[in-house]
Amino acid sequence: MTRIAIPEGSLFGLANLPYGVFSLPGQEPRVGVRVADSVVDLALGLGDDVFAAPSLNPFMAQGHARWVEVREQILDLVSDEIPDEAVHPLDAVTLHMPFEVADYVDFYASEHHASNLGRLFRPGSEPLMPNWKHLPVGYHGRAGTVIPSGTDIVRPSGQRKGEEAPTFGESRRLDIEAEVGFVVGTGSPLGTPVSTEDFSERVFGVVLVNDWSARDIQAWEYVPLGPFLGKSFATSISHWVVPLLALEAARVATPPQDPEPLPYLHEKNPWGLDLTLEIRWNGHVVSRPPYREMYWSPAQMLAHMTVNGASSRTGDLYASGTVSGPAKDQRGAFIELTWGGKEPIAVGGEPRTFLEDGDEVTITATAPGPSNTRLGFGEVTGRVLPAP
Repeated sequence: MTRIAIPEGSLFGLANLPYGVFSLPGQEPRVGVRVADSVVDLALGLGDDVFAAPSLNPFMAQGHARWVEVREQILDLVSDEIPDEAVHPLDAVTLHMPFEVADYVDFYASEHHASNLGRLFRPGSEPLMPNWKHLPVGYHGRAGTVIPSGTDIVRPSGQRKGEEAPTFGESRRLDIEAEVGFVVGTGSPLGTPVSTEDFSERVFGVVLVNDWSARDIQAWEYVPLGPFLGKSFATSISHWVVPLLALEAARVATPPQDPEPLPYLHEKNPWGLDLTLEIRWNGHVVSRPPYREMYWSPAQMLAHMTVNGASSRTGDLYASGTVSGPAKDQRGAFIELTWGGKEPIAVGGEPRTFLEDGDEVTITATAPGPSNTRLGFGEVTGRVLPAP
């Protein structure tokens, strides 16, 4: 039998207990929970075959009451001695996609980010479009190109604006977007909107997201219908899903919303979250975006996503859009951080603007937990490979 030692200050203590999917050499992937630097096999530890699946989807589909029950069972399990065969060192396992992505939607919920891009793309005009403070702006992405942390990113190619006519070639302005993603656990039927008050019953947990962006491809194609090939080639997510049940101490109010949102977007109990992200470019910290600055909450995003009657499904992923704060060192995309490439930043002593082949970007985050603890989200990492 094994008792897991949890060091003081661990970001993965008993207040966190994030879920992931792991495998041992020669074995099939299955669901585990992270405790400190160990992974607990839940199928063996709890004796429940739903966790022998290679994704969280079957468990998430069981619903909120079951999530609460299992969290209590896990807490009891890891607070005592665990069978040796159910505990594995983190560095001895391979981590996989934690869930099967049903649909993917990306929002644009940071006023700071949207205002900065408005100033860059439409100088001399109002930074925000007239609809921005009335609804959470978003677009549908491609579920099939959502990939787990650690997967290399092949530099995309496409059309770019030229002097007289478009040209074709590899993106020269490859960028990142540091985001927070929300995983739907129980879906909603077609024709039935989800209210903001139903958010915590529907959403299972939170992941970190890097929505890689080819800014030159995006700039040529996004009028009039918005993001397409400049966004659809890769979206990376972290391996660990932090359950929403662990984030009660991280809840904060959203910034003041003026004008007051329409009734379907009103929140009685706001779902802002006090997460602090950190972006490392080739190992060097270049920004620390604060999620608590996001104008639209994840509950409002889900309500807007379904208000027209669109269904939602177990495994749906929707992301916040770039997380940015008011200060320069709080910007969550390199196009903002370098002001469209006009203001290079130092990365390892070199002036840099957009991503070069071989660059690696890692995004991490923490949030407050109970009793002055901090919770970790793991990391989402990707390295850029040359275009074919």
